[in-house]
Amino acid sequence: MLNYRVNFAKQILGVPFTVGSVEIVRARDPLRALRAAELRFARQHGVEDWRERADRADIASAGGQG
Repeated sequence: MLNYRVNFAKQILGVPFTVGSVEIVRARDPLRALRAAELRFARQHGVEDWRERADRADIASAGGQG
């Protein structure tokens, strides 16, 4: 399993500004990590859908295998 970092950004005039990031430890695959990060980001910001605070979510492998 890998660790992932998902960065959330809001686009203003076509330029992405990072509004937050979430670390996911030990996800089976990138899609599961992305979904978990979206849910965690929404909970952290007190909204039902992460898209209320950000326009895009970009995932990157943070390495680590177990």
